[in-house]
Amino acid sequence: MSTKVYRPADMNETFAAIRNSGDVGALLALYEEDAHLLVDANGSGFAGKAAIAGELERLVRMPGTMTSQNTFCVEHGDLALLRADFAIVDEEGLALYSGFTAEIVRRQADGTWLYVVDHAGASRYGS
Repeated sequence: MSTKVYRPADMNETFAAIRNSGDVGALLALYEEDAHLLVDANGSGFAGKAAIAGELERLVRMPGTMTSQNTFCVEHGDLALLRADFAIVDEEGLALYSGFTAEIVRRQADGTWLYVVDHAGASRYGS
């Protein structure tokens, strides 16, 4: 599985696949050094990879399998705005956690894309 994203529209699917593999380091590699991860509607969150790492570890420890589907991807030069619907489901397909995200990603010098802002603020438990 590639952990590099060369098309911003592939960011969310790649994130979910890496999360399901349990590789926190590979998830963290999807973020710029000073990225922001927002985790609720109030804008609470984490700034910088060191702070984001703990939240990603928590996400990987959650039971279930994650899926994430883009609803749109708007590119403008080296920036892209994404929105995705995601769910973490149990073995029977019941949603344990679901919601949607809004993200800003930036093209890097090597042509890959990384998160600048990742906001999963409208999530909910249960179905």
